[in-house]
Amino acid sequence: MKHKKVTMEHDKKIALVAHDNKKRDLVEWAKFNQGLLAHHRIYATGTTGEILEQELGFEITKLQSGPLGGDQQIGARIADSEIDFLIFFWDPLEPQPHDPDVKALLRMAVVWNIPIACNRASADFMISSPLMDSDYERLVPDYDVYRSRRISGKE
Repeated sequence: MKHKKVTMEHDKKIALVAHDNKKRDLVEWAKFNQGLLAHHRIYATGTTGEILEQELGFEITKLQSGPLGGDQQIGARIADSEIDFLIFFWDPLEPQPHDPDVKALLRMAVVWNIPIACNRASADFMISSPLMDSDYERLVPDYDVYRSRRISGKE
């Protein structure tokens, strides 16, 4: 499959998402990395966004709560190249009523080849990467062939 290059600019568009049992971990991580996050554009779902904005002291683009469609809003922004980076502290031990939405969000991140961190260690490694403070050419599969495929229906 051919690939296209999508430029992730110096100031990244980062989505921060956390399940209820992981919100404290995400907030602690974000406060620890406040200086690194401050010049990026931050998106968050529901209450996570409210808490982060209060704790960090800068504007967060707040979307719906995850179960109310926030995960899908983030996924749509990933597909539209409006989000470059996903940090999603999800709880692997707690069943979520919106598990299909969670899986769809992670799928979008993989389909569009954006960096994903699902725990504090991977988030630490990614946020401290030298690539975070420079433009980066992300390779994305060229889905034009898929979009233009012929679909035959039964008649």
